[in-house]
Amino acid sequence: VIGLLNAIVEAFGGESQIWMQIDAGRLNSFLLMIIIIWLQAGFSMVMLSAAIKGVPEETIEAARIDGANGATTFFKVVVPQIRGTIMSVFITVVILVMKIFDIVLAMTGGNFNTSVLGFAYYRELFVNSDLGSASAVVTILCVIIAPLMWLQIRSVRQVEENR
Repeated sequence: VIGLLNAIVEAFGGESQIWMQIDAGRLNSFLLMIIIIWLQAGFSMVMLSAAIKGVPEETIEAARIDGANGATTFFKVVVPQIRGTIMSVFITVVILVMKIFDIVLAMTGGNFNTSVLGFAYYRELFVNSDLGSASAVVTILCVIIAPLMWLQIRSVRQVEENR
């Protein structure tokens, strides 16, 4: 078994593991979360970096002249001005996480307590050939995602109005 984590474990005298197939305290779900965060980090950082660069330097300079330190300037001046972008990134990532399927299929095949709605849909439709259950899963997914999409659209419109 190969991988960075196994190399570290073996360096300290431990035995390598097949980490995604261990069902100990939801470890595999935690590892999937780390993978998803890693996948979404690039998109999130590009969006947030662009939003931060869009904050006028004059407002940051005015806060510094008024005596605000770095943390206060960031949380009281910068964050309120990029709130719409933060909401858009957050909602986009939540929607993508809810639709996740390919990573679960490739890493665990939906076993070891890693089944998600996207995988449940796949299993019901293609493995069990149960169109009714598959439709119910997709309906649940739509009911959950539709309000999030509405929030994202509202957030993007708010950002555009503030420009």
